Amino acid sequence: MLSLLSLLLPLGFALVAIGGREPEEAKRTFSLFLLSLAIGTVGYFASGFALEFGGIGLVHRDIRGVSSLIWEWSPLDVRWGPGWGAIGLYGFFLRGEVLSPEALSLFLHGLPLVSLAVFITLANLWGKVNRFFLLIVGLILASFLHPVVGNWVWGGGWLGNLGKNAGLGHGFIDVLGASSPHLLGAFACFLGAITFGLRKKPSPTPTMPPVHLPILAGTGLVLALIGAGAFLAGHPVYSVYPTISTAVGIVNILLAAMGGVLGASVYSLFVTGQSDFLMAVRGGMAGLVAGGASCFFIPFWAGLTIGFLAGLLLPPTVYLWEEILKLGDPSGVMAMSGLGSVLGILAPAFFANGQQGEGWNGVPGNYLGVSGQGVSGLLVSRGFIPDFPHQLYSQLTGILAVLVWTAAILVPLFLIAQKAIPALKRGQEHSEG
Repeated sequence: MLSLLSLLLPLGFALVAIGGREPEEAKRTFSLFLLSLAIGTVGYFASGFALEFGGIGLVHRDIRGVSSLIWEWSPLDVRWGPGWGAIGLYGFFLRGEVLSPEALSLFLHGLPLVSLAVFITLANLWGKVNRFFLLIVGLILASFLHPVVGNWVWGGGWLGNLGKNAGLGHGFIDVLGASSPHLLGAFACFLGAITFGLRKKPSPTPTMPPVHLPILAGTGLVLALIGAGAFLAGHPVYSVYPTISTAVGIVNILLAAMGGVLGASVYSLFVTGQSDFLMAVRGGMAGLVAGGASCFFIPFWAGLTIGFLAGLLLPPTVYLWEEILKLGDPSGVMAMSGLGSVLGILAPAFFANGQQGEGWNGVPGNYLGVSGQGVSGLLVSRGFIPDFPHQLYSQLTGILAVLVWTAAILVPLFLIAQKAIPALKRGQEHSEG
């Protein structure tokens, strides 16, 4: 049940994107969400699950029902030890000994993130680039690009194990998918816009984006919060850590989202003299993304602060996309995901207080010689030792890895398509509706 409720996370994100579109465009955007969910399901079923979780049993031996998921490819010799894996190799088409309830729960919890990765990309590039080509890009995202990042972060791969293997804090921290789908999806949109030369016409006078369907946008934020809570509460990987609290994570996500609403509202009040509803909702979504990455490990004041900062910076980020870079972002997905993901990934390096997450990512207890110390950043609670800049190095490594991986796969694909398949209105300034 929680696995299905977690699908409210991408649905909520889609409704927020729809809220700023005119009715006809809103209809098209929602159809893109359904298409993204279908592509995500097919691609993840065929190969995505295997690539992401095919070797999770090598690292997470305490999760019941995944003992057969022990096939993982690593570029390093086995003498380097486990935890350097890069790609899972078992569970294609959910065949073999993977049909345990826990394994299927992993599959269902992977669907919201992989579908969201596809939606972020399609929602921004649809109507500007050949549609059949975009369907291929979506399938690659679902079946290969996102799952490999997922393996590195959640499937027992090398990013999550940077702490145990390289002494970089507790390894790369990302609870709710800031690295992928959000950073990956936003960067994919950026690469597509740059490669195909997609530009919007400059606005005579920059204004706040209009809201056409406010009820849908507001409902989307609430549904995304419910989906995020279900994702945390039911995820098989998180359930095996007795030193984390799901309630703490959910409260932090709520505080971050509401902080984002406040931050965007404060900005619009100062700039326009009145609170802008759509920008406030988008700020809440950016706050959710930012706070979700470290929600288990930060104090409540930090969750609120991270969200407020995301909301406050969202309008200038939208201005950067639209008016400075002239990259059309009518649904706001590039700004919400791009800004939220970067802030969220960096947050644990500064705000993780050490009280939660002992043993996270296989890092031994008694960390830094302190009994009970968990994931730690710069601002730790009394009695704990700061783990800065080691945790920061781990987070920066994760950002760099996602960007390089995304560019390595998509740039050649985009360049080939640019030569072989004409983009819609290529070479002309693109006007957004």
